[in-house]
Amino acid sequence: MKQIHTHSAPAAIGPYSQAVAVNGLLFTSGQIAIDPATGEVVTGGIEAQTERICMNLKAVLEEAGTSLKRVVKTTCFLADMGDFAAFNGVYGKHFTEKPARSCVAVKALPKGVLAEIEAIAEL
Repeated sequence: MKQIHTHSAPAAIGPYSQAVAVNGLLFTSGQIAIDPATGEVVTGGIEAQTERICMNLKAVLEEAGTSLKRVVKTTCFLADMGDFAAFNGVYGKHFTEKPARSCVAVKALPKGVLAEIEAIAEL
């Protein structure tokens, strides 16, 4: 098992890794809309936050030697299912290979963000 870390994505908020590589797969921790340059949550609503989340995921994947095109499964968490369509609009621009996905509404997310995405990718 190899832990993955990049400064191009936000550091873990707790005792976990940005991602772990094992047996030819990469398992990312959930990414939220934190700008790694400032450490602050991105403002501008669900679309801006989803864009930042996808950029953060891309950075973690690339650090591990893979890409968004090699993602096989995502799990998406939304603070409000009313954001589903807008979230999908941005998500679809990044996940063009259409990996398997679960998307659920949750009561709250870290730092009050509107969405979080975790991924499993081939290495």
